[in-house]
Amino acid sequence: MKGVIYARYSSDSQREESIEGQICECKEYAERNGIIILASYVDRAFSAKTDNRPEFQRMMKDSTKGLFDVAIVWKLDRFTRNRYDSAHNKAILRKNGVKVVSAKEAIAEDSTGILLESLLEGYDEFYSAELSEKVIRGLTENALKRKYNGGGIPVGYIIDENQYFQLDPLTAPIVLEAFTRYAQGATIKQVVDWMNEQGIQSYRKRPMRIDCVNRLLRNRRYIGEYKYRDIVEPDAIPAVVPKDIFDKVQERLSKNKKAPVRFKAVEEQYLLTTKLFCGKCGAYMEGESGTSRTGKIHQYYKCVTAKNKKTCKKKTVKKDWIENIVVAETLAMLQDDNVLFYIIDTAMELQARENTTPFNRGF
Repeated sequence: MKGVIYARYSSDSQREESIEGQICECKEYAERNGIIILASYVDRAFSAKTDNRPEFQRMMKDSTKGLFDVAIVWKLDRFTRNRYDSAHNKAILRKNGVKVVSAKEAIAEDSTGILLESLLEGYDEFYSAELSEKVIRGLTENALKRKYNGGGIPVGYIIDENQYFQLDPLTAPIVLEAFTRYAQGATIKQVVDWMNEQGIQSYRKRPMRIDCVNRLLRNRRYIGEYKYRDIVEPDAIPAVVPKDIFDKVQERLSKNKKAPVRFKAVEEQYLLTTKLFCGKCGAYMEGESGTSRTGKIHQYYKCVTAKNKKTCKKKTVKKDWIENIVVAETLAMLQDDNVLFYIIDTAMELQARENTTPFNRGF
């Protein structure tokens, strides 16, 4: 028989050795049973509560090719911790001529094996649900005491030895200054640059970016609000920002509310951001600006693939030049009666469609 190995662990805190151990024992099982291993599928840091795992789905897809007869897992809980997903996916594999076997759990081929496998899968799902309940219960108890519950620590705070939030004397004043600058009219880009000049990093220990600062400016924890699931408690932790400054920032953010890729475009008035696409790779082009040594600001559009992945050779396009062309062409199109009538007809059709009741309920 030909077989494949599926291995998985669910948490980032688990080590790579756990995968190596699973694969090693699966290979030993295959050797004892005369199974030739063709490939291994490994999902790292994916829960088995769902089958939406990339390598798992790749294995399921490959099973349709008729290349292997057996899928070996270290234990059945590596395959799934959900009975319904297990039954559904095993049925698909059976249809494709593939059987799932456990390297560590001896399951007979007769009727008792069916019962044992069902019991094991039921216990795996019970264990997963019980563990989740215990974790949530523990975190809820922490939340009721206003304690730190894990995750990234926001800039401006430190966690003391008793797991309570305290102000960081070094970074809290910088966070307050960032809020103040934005409330007084600075752009998010300007706040980002200023925070990077101060040496501030995100909780991931990376330079601040527009999305990082946007989240920071919206974080209600900075006015002392503690939130976990349904627990929301104002004035529960030390506040970094006064309420009046925070409200001014939210009002300004609300006015500039657009898609994340358009923050810079909104504040610097790039008309074609998310509308202009690269002629080489097809990615959208984003508004950018830079300052020369003489202090002159240059504005242009840049392909995001060229910017982020460096795989596109598209050069930047001057903002004024391309916007003038697009505006001129748009005005010329609108002077064409056929185009104008088409726009009117399309708008009227859309309006009629939105106002039409799909069926009569008889009231």
